[in-house]
Amino acid sequence: MTAAVRSVGVEEELLLVARKTGEPLALSAAVLAAASRAAPDGQDEAFEKELKNEQVEFATRPVTSMGELAEEIGRWRAEAARHAAGVGAGVAALATSPLPVQPSMSPGERYRWVGEQFGLTAQEQLTCGCHVHVSVESDEEGVAVLDRIRPWLPVLTAMSANSPFWQGADTDYGSYRSRVWNRWPSAGPTEVFGTADRYHRQVADMRATGVLRDAGMVYFDARLSANYPTVEIRTADVCLHASTAVLLATVSRALVETAARAWRAGDPPPRIGVGLMRLASWRAARSGLDGPLIDPRSMAPAPAAAVVEALLEHVRDALEDSGDLEDARKGVAYLLERGNGARAQRDVLRERGDLAAVVEECCRITTEVPYHPRGGG
Repeated sequence: MTAAVRSVGVEEELLLVARKTGEPLALSAAVLAAASRAAPDGQDEAFEKELKNEQVEFATRPVTSMGELAEEIGRWRAEAARHAAGVGAGVAALATSPLPVQPSMSPGERYRWVGEQFGLTAQEQLTCGCHVHVSVESDEEGVAVLDRIRPWLPVLTAMSANSPFWQGADTDYGSYRSRVWNRWPSAGPTEVFGTADRYHRQVADMRATGVLRDAGMVYFDARLSANYPTVEIRTADVCLHASTAVLLATVSRALVETAARAWRAGDPPPRIGVGLMRLASWRAARSGLDGPLIDPRSMAPAPAAAVVEALLEHVRDALEDSGDLEDARKGVAYLLERGNGARAQRDVLRERGDLAAVVEECCRITTEVPYHPRGGG
């Protein structure tokens, strides 16, 4: 492993559910209160409220070892389940609710503004994502990274796809969450910015329209974090299996490092238009890993396995230098064989016949200890 390895942190949003019926429960305030009481004095709590009362979010600390990250994700998933059980609920790493739901908005002036501004889009937005933060040295490096990772972000959506059901029905999508999420006016792929000044100017211009309340509502597929010296990659569903989340973070860090090296070498970013990027994002959401994807190298359709393998090859040098190459290869092979969360949910429905059973099984899978060869189970 090289001396300078970028740090990685992960944010996961989890669904609060009734273990027997599978219905989402508006218990985030009770779960957060239990978590706060359990936190040692003076220790920052990892859990936060989200847009809806039916979900809770945690954030890992930044680490450089993927074994440590596996331990972090496993720990906080288990803690979330423990606190939820104390108030009669379960937690499920599901990107949408398989059961019908009328979600309720979390309290607070900001969320009230969001509800009034965006109407039905905000009312229906019960979705759970996974955000990966990767450290960068400067805003200039960060924007150079954003410009160069764009074509590969839909592949991360396909790998993580974990939302086949919406309001009790199969959507025929692997990641329907990403389609619901893209109802926000600032969500989706971006053009090539070129410089940090242009990035910040666009964010300022977007805020000046009055459509967005603050910079936190700039929901690009990947953005500069407003709070940390990181690039924040936001395209993924929350992953059903914790090991998939670790793989996602591993590949995301390698993507960032590969892009930064290309920038330092003077290699220009791919000039793929936003229109084509939107089509690639839609294709990834529709297919997951069970249909064709758009190959970022040609922008032509190709089998999902071939595109995921192309991503692995694209970031091969960075993975090798961080010591993650063999683990990533094994993780990708396992993911392609087992499938993502969308496939797992549909498999349970076929085997057990009802969506409540899907949620019950997903609660169990959520707290499985994530395996990692160098730590984490």
